[in-house]
Amino acid sequence: MDVILLERIHKLGDLGDTVKVRNGYGRNYLLPQGKALPANDANRKVFEERKAELMKRAEESLNAAKMRGDKINGAVITIEARVADQGKLYGSVAPADIADAAAAQGLEIERAEVDMPDGPIRVIGEYELRLMLHSEIECQITVVVKDANASDE
Repeated sequence: MDVILLERIHKLGDLGDTVKVRNGYGRNYLLPQGKALPANDANRKVFEERKAELMKRAEESLNAAKMRGDKINGAVITIEARVADQGKLYGSVAPADIADAAAAQGLEIERAEVDMPDGPIRVIGEYELRLMLHSEIECQITVVVKDANASDE
């Protein structure tokens, strides 16, 4: 399926690019989310008419992500969890938990922005994680997972 991208999509293309994607990805994600249009002559004309508006919106989105990145980059987020033997957690710390803990500290992070390539955190410790705030903006945070029952001395 060929589509015209209405915004920059990481590892796929830039605004206005015509790219070939799998049918399901196009029909079930890109088109319903308003991120692309089917590539045909009528939609190319529609895109050309809306190009200035789309570029302005993309620039605003990028600037907003830069401002958030400046505020978030290098932040330390502490999460207290129940711990079993040898420092293993009873559950795990997932992106949703990190987003909730960040919100409690006044930071604005969406769970979809948290990149955890090794999967959820299952052991106490300190972890460096990458956030993808925008297709062009990424920043680093430190997540400290500690025992909720341990006393601070």
